[in-house]
Amino acid sequence: MTLTRPSAPSLPAAALLLALTALGAFPAAAAPPAGGDNPRMVVEAKELVYDEKKNTVSARGNVQIYYKGRLLEADRVIYDRNTSRVYAEGHAKLTEKDGTVARADRFDLTDDFKTGFIDSLQVDTTQNTYFTAPRAERAGDTTTFDMGSYTACEACQDDPSKPRTWQVHAKRIIHDNVEKMIYYEDASLELLGVPVAYVPFWSSPDPSVKRKSGFLSPVFAYRSQLGAGFGVPYFWALAPDYDLTITPTFFTQQGPFVAAEFRQRFDNGGYTIRAEGTHVGNPGAFAAAPLGAGDRRWRGAVQSYGDFWLNNRWRAGWDVTALSDRFFLQDYKQYNFLLQNYFFREMSSTIYLTGQGPRSYFDMRGYYFQVLSPNDVQAQQPLVHPVIDYNRVFDIDPARTAGVGGQVELDANVTSTSADVANYESINPRTLDSVYGLYNVCQLYARDVVPQRSRCLLRGVGGDYQHATISGAWKRKAIDPIGGVWTPFAFARFVGSYLDYDRQGLYPIYNQAWQPIPNAAQGQFFDGADNRFRGQATPGVGVEWRYPILARSLVGDIVVEPIAQLVARPNQTSIPSLVNMDAQSLVFDDSTLFEWSKFSGYDRFETGTRINYGGQATLTLPNGGFINTMIGQSSQLAGANSYAQADAANVGLNSGLNSRTSDIVGRFAFAPTSFLSFVGKGRFDKDNLRARRLDVFASLNLDPLWLEVQYANYASQQAIGFDMRRQGMSATGRYNLTKNYFMTGTVTFDMSRYLYNSLTNPQTFALNTLLTGVNLVGTAPVFSIATLGGGFGYHDECTTLSINYSQIYQPQSLTGLPARNQTVMVTLQLRTLGEAKFNYGIGSVLVNDGVTSQTTTTRW
Repeated sequence: MTLTRPSAPSLPAAALLLALTALGAFPAAAAPPAGGDNPRMVVEAKELVYDEKKNTVSARGNVQIYYKGRLLEADRVIYDRNTSRVYAEGHAKLTEKDGTVARADRFDLTDDFKTGFIDSLQVDTTQNTYFTAPRAERAGDTTTFDMGSYTACEACQDDPSKPRTWQVHAKRIIHDNVEKMIYYEDASLELLGVPVAYVPFWSSPDPSVKRKSGFLSPVFAYRSQLGAGFGVPYFWALAPDYDLTITPTFFTQQGPFVAAEFRQRFDNGGYTIRAEGTHVGNPGAFAAAPLGAGDRRWRGAVQSYGDFWLNNRWRAGWDVTALSDRFFLQDYKQYNFLLQNYFFREMSSTIYLTGQGPRSYFDMRGYYFQVLSPNDVQAQQPLVHPVIDYNRVFDIDPARTAGVGGQVELDANVTSTSADVANYESINPRTLDSVYGLYNVCQLYARDVVPQRSRCLLRGVGGDYQHATISGAWKRKAIDPIGGVWTPFAFARFVGSYLDYDRQGLYPIYNQAWQPIPNAAQGQFFDGADNRFRGQATPGVGVEWRYPILARSLVGDIVVEPIAQLVARPNQTSIPSLVNMDAQSLVFDDSTLFEWSKFSGYDRFETGTRINYGGQATLTLPNGGFINTMIGQSSQLAGANSYAQADAANVGLNSGLNSRTSDIVGRFAFAPTSFLSFVGKGRFDKDNLRARRLDVFASLNLDPLWLEVQYANYASQQAIGFDMRRQGMSATGRYNLTKNYFMTGTVTFDMSRYLYNSLTNPQTFALNTLLTGVNLVGTAPVFSIATLGGGFGYHDECTTLSINYSQIYQPQSLTGLPARNQTVMVTLQLRTLGEAKFNYGIGSVLVNDGVTSQTTTTRW
């Protein structure tokens, strides 16, 4: 045992210190284990006093005692050798091995500091959590706080007497450091000093614990079809690498609902399995088929996802969902927020294998799609088995290629799909089935001779379809003596496909002539080509030229860059397989102007000779801001125009590329500072410059305000099924009222009333009248709301509270009428204690923006 102090003692004090050391005045450590060192107690103080009569040793003045990793500090420490007790008074503080600090008016401890009584205790842990109590008892690794409180909130720096954001008061708080648990007896939760909840007994894991078996925060929900729901999750930490969470929930109108989630982690990845289900107590609360689940009693879902690194380059995994019915996720509110959006109408499942090298990429996936909307036919969804993509880029050494050099890129794709029923789409106008008015059907399942006047498109094949593509491309950059940048390139593309479409299937969804969906009609879109291999080789060469011109001005540096690109290919059909499954999305804008082929997938590819030309200019401001503009056009010089060759889905028509000289595309980007940006992109008619497609993005990030606005305006494209202009605007923002309080809001305007088209369809009018007995008259206004949301919240170091309200376009489940679904969600997160959520479904409101109604007595 060694006793020291920071300054040299006077002669009597030094003699006393030596005497105390010899007498063993302070407690000696237990006998060390064989081969170990005897733990030492180190005492530092300004004064040491030994009282022979009382057999006590007192240390006074900035006392510090180090023992077994613990540090006891106080103005005065007394050691009673008769009782082996240590008393610390005056600014007493005990620091544990893990950094936890306990402050008190007085410590009464055993000589190893592990057991005793403490007055006016305050404990600050390394996890920034705090315990207080007027009196506490310490017994080994367990501390009991009488009339104690616990919180994870820091005290207000300006006024420490103010109540914490939240704290738990209890008659007794027991902190077990071995079990890593905190137990509360007769506990109440206070928010800003106001009691809001009481429980007779409660427990929670120690803040240092990341995983611990026990009950989690309860969940609350309400929806008209379900009633009020209450559930308490139980988390079971089965092992360090896997766990199970079970959440039994009871809905007052539908009975029990059970969800279970199993997770397991490995050194190279992990997986999750989630299963949930219920036996419906009152099926009548849900809409009848095909608008709802009808009389289905057993309903549920199984979801699983996993991801594993096979090595440092290869990864494999899955994300699979199986549903009892397409309405389960919607009815029980167990789904991702995005799936509430009208444009997300299916659940996809995939299994994949991915490899990533320094300059190569491989991806193989299989897909299964389950529809979630009552307007879709499950049998028309393709099964992808599989789709394989491979890409690799490598450089060529000029020294080994007679000075050629450059870069070579290899690209390959293999796709195999199958579906039970052909996916036809009626256009000009869109027509619905004769029974339910839900499904898009053609009145005549045939391909029109004049594609621009088509009444029926083929979106997907009913049968089997395999497609393979491999291409190689070479390019090299060179700079001429005057600064022009030349990029010559050459490529070759090889395509093979095999189509085996179903000629026999009939699906019982009927058009106005009571004709079911016929698979045999696909032959008219494929020119009768079936059970046949088709192939095509397409070579091509080209060159791209850019000439950057640099200049300086008073407002900043300017770069002007004219660009021209010539691509030559044989004059051959751009539809080698007659089928288009993966190239049905064609957007001609500034980002695709200089692509060698502007089609989005592998089933279509540009042919003939085409020139793309334009230019861009950039002004760089001294403060780092910039202005960038771009404009360009494309022209077919020789051969048939690929974009005027209509496939079974009319892709290419109305794209702005289907004439010999294309529309004009442009971009304007403006970011004067780091907190403000604006981007406008458009496609304009080449003859009158009328806007055919316009996209505008603007954002402002000026603390305390953040705002983002998007606007889109697309002209009608009747040849591909958009028979009216699509126009919309969305705005999303957040305003920080103070450091802790904030407001959020979002709104989306369907300015073309695209989502409300059913109100103009006489067929749907009749069905709606039969279902609801209400005749709808009129049209929606320009600023029809598709989605609307707002929220208010509070956030600090220990608490997050948010209250959000949303209205989202969703056809009414019982009628199919246009409606907005309303939800209120309250989320409260208390750091270390958990999270509580309350989801309240207010129900849907019919969309009657500018729509009047007349009641009738007709019922269905």
